[in-house]
Amino acid sequence: MRRMAAGMMILLLGLSGLGCDKDGRPVQELGLEKLAVGISAEGDVRNAMGKPETTWEDEDGTRILEYPKGPEGSRTWIFTIDTNGKLTGYHQALSPENLARVKPGISRDEVRRLLGKPRTVVNFSRLKEEVWDYRYLENQESRLFNVHIEQATGRVTRTSSTDPRN
Repeated sequence: MRRMAAGMMILLLGLSGLGCDKDGRPVQELGLEKLAVGISAEGDVRNAMGKPETTWEDEDGTRILEYPKGPEGSRTWIFTIDTNGKLTGYHQALSPENLARVKPGISRDEVRRLLGKPRTVVNFSRLKEEVWDYRYLENQESRLFNVHIEQATGRVTRTSSTDPRN
C-alpha cells in the first residue's frame, strides 16, 4: 500500500511539472517549455519551434524570429535574440496590448513587425485599400482583427474586429 501511495505521489509530482516552462510560467505553445530567457541560444529556439516564418535583423545586430501559428491559429510568437545569440525574451504578438498599438498613420512595415504575418491580405481596388486580418482570442472566443491600409501610402487608415463565423 505504501509503495502504491509513493508511486502515486511521484506520478503527481511529475505531472505537476508538465505545462510549465523553465521559468515556471504555464506553457501556451509546445516547445516554449524547453526555452529559458538568458540561457537558450538561437539554435535552441529553432530546435524547439522550428524554422521561423521571418527573421528580422535590427541595426544593432539583434535578431527577431517570427512564428505565426495561422492561418487558423490565433497566436504569433516573437522571439528576440541578442548580438551574442542568446534569447532575451519572447511574447505573443496578437495580444490586446499589441492590437491596441495599431493606430491610423502607422506604416505597413510597422504593422508587420508588430503583429507578424497576416492570416490573409485582401485588396479592394475600388476603395484603394488592402485589408490584413489576424485571428486572435478575445475571452477565449476566436475573432478577426482587420487592419485597413491605404494602398498609395502604405499607412493604416483604421482597424476593425469581426466574428470569423460571419
